[in-house]
Amino acid sequence: MTDRYIRQTTLAEIGAAGQARLAAAKVLVVGAGGLGSSVLQILAGAGIGEIVIVDHDHVEVTNLHRQPLYGMDDIGAPKAKAARRALLRANPGIVVTARSERLTPSNAVALVHEASIVIDAADNFSVTYTLSDRCRALDKPLVSASVLGLSGYVGAYCGGAPSYRAVFPDAPEMAGSCASVGVLGSAVATLGSLQAHMALHLLLDLKPRVLGRVISFDGHRMQFGGFRFTDCPEPEHAAPFIGLTDLAPNDIVIDLRGVVEAPTPPRTDALRLTPADVDQLASAQSDARIVLCCRSGQRALRAAGRLQLLGRHNLALVAIGDVT
Repeated sequence: MTDRYIRQTTLAEIGAAGQARLAAAKVLVVGAGGLGSSVLQILAGAGIGEIVIVDHDHVEVTNLHRQPLYGMDDIGAPKAKAARRALLRANPGIVVTARSERLTPSNAVALVHEASIVIDAADNFSVTYTLSDRCRALDKPLVSASVLGLSGYVGAYCGGAPSYRAVFPDAPEMAGSCASVGVLGSAVATLGSLQAHMALHLLLDLKPRVLGRVISFDGHRMQFGGFRFTDCPEPEHAAPFIGLTDLAPNDIVIDLRGVVEAPTPPRTDALRLTPADVDQLASAQSDARIVLCCRSGQRALRAAGRLQLLGRHNLALVAIGDVT
């Protein structure tokens, strides 16, 4: 061990044994934006042995106020690769793998399987539910955070605790984005730091464990809150996110996007319905799987909730993104 980590190994909670645990860990970080910038810097500084970064985006000038991993020279570069360069400049003694791709239901299986712990810093509906499903199936801890405006929350799920789905089974009726609502860099850094601290807490096996806990932060009122959810039941029926390549020939494919939003449907036989019109599917005679598609997964998730209330449970969701 070098002097690099001496200030944290001096802590009774860490020591040489704790540092060895961190060095042996492989952490999957999905999202190298605002949350990911803080998470990645802290994990690299702490001496995590291997970090895998998954992000399909590129650095833009509008990112720089809240994503301190990047500078002007990084504009236009893939975030995963720019983040890798920044982390290795700061700590060349760790392994960092950059994957410039989207997190999908297909690649999530292997990525989660290989990780000691998963960090969801993407702040994206379909990514969060996909990671939650995979982490629950593989018994891996998931630390997920979300931030908008001046506020947000971070929680530790799965790995022996209830899943994200158990705590948040429904998508909100209204949701904004950093582009539409705005976000303050200090609020992002606060939640990202909490997210990294939760991950280190779990990797070091500190007590009491943070699994099954959500911490909220209101940056306007300068208040922290939260709750425990260790007794939260898993939903009896959950509609998984799948990829377009996972569609079966007899699936009933529903495109919840309008023609103006998406002139090309996900499949030639797809039906176009608004979220308000999906109730009619509950009485369909066929028991084939209904696959609900939209851009982010939010509308599909809400529509699935409506159908489940009406007794229809053979469902799947597709978050198509901005490419179709």
